Amino acid sequence: MSDTIWNELQAEARELIAREPLLASYVYACVLNHNSLSSSLSYLLAHKLANYVMSAVAIRELFDRAFADNPQIVDSAAVDIKAVYERDAATSAYLPVILYLKGYQSIQVHRVAHHLWKNGRKDLALYLQSRNSEVFGVDIHPACIIGKGIMFDHATGIVIGETTVIEDDVSIMQSVTLGGTGNEKGDRHPKIRSGVLISAGAKVLGNIEIGRSAKVGAGSVVLKDVPPHTTVVGVPAHHIGKPCPDNPSHTMNQLVESE
Repeated sequence: MSDTIWNELQAEARELIAREPLLASYVYACVLNHNSLSSSLSYLLAHKLANYVMSAVAIRELFDRAFADNPQIVDSAAVDIKAVYERDAATSAYLPVILYLKGYQSIQVHRVAHHLWKNGRKDLALYLQSRNSEVFGVDIHPACIIGKGIMFDHATGIVIGETTVIEDDVSIMQSVTLGGTGNEKGDRHPKIRSGVLISAGAKVLGNIEIGRSAKVGAGSVVLKDVPPHTTVVGVPAHHIGKPCPDNPSHTMNQLVESE
């Protein structure tokens, strides 16, 4: 998957600089000067995250090592590109996903932070979480488990707690919180199963499960388990409407149809 996506990214990059020469140096630096998706991502993300504390060179070395130690990070990043391309009505190519979309970029930073967390480098993982929040406006605890084929649309204000699990093929809109309900310890955050769509501004709180291919309506506050293929909406959220088809995360349809 990553090789196929990479070939398409290079082709799109050449087309872009032909029609918009002012972007040539940026596109060369981020894509055309590299020989793989992993190299491109480490360069781009390192320069986004760099500050007076840690240089782009140091961060890039950190990312390159994580990609080498865990190639699944890059494979998942490629699947994420395809997911955004297929689901985002405003995106008609692969290249804008890695160059411009902070939702995508923040997920890839988290993948490296999670790798560090699992390998005992928790302080460095927390540093990346902090920079991720500062740069992209997305706050994901590095212990959170995230699958592949994930889309954060717009992404501003997304907050995801420590013991959250997000399975494959999930779409999450801006200002969503996957949080706890107090200062309790242990497993205290939501479990989001595959195919779920969580609409703008929704809050999912506590160690609850959002079942496969469920839909959470915009602005809802979810405090109880949501069965698979169910639409919930409201404060507190309650079941409404027709059963969801497979993978509402793919259709991105936030409308609620009454039964």
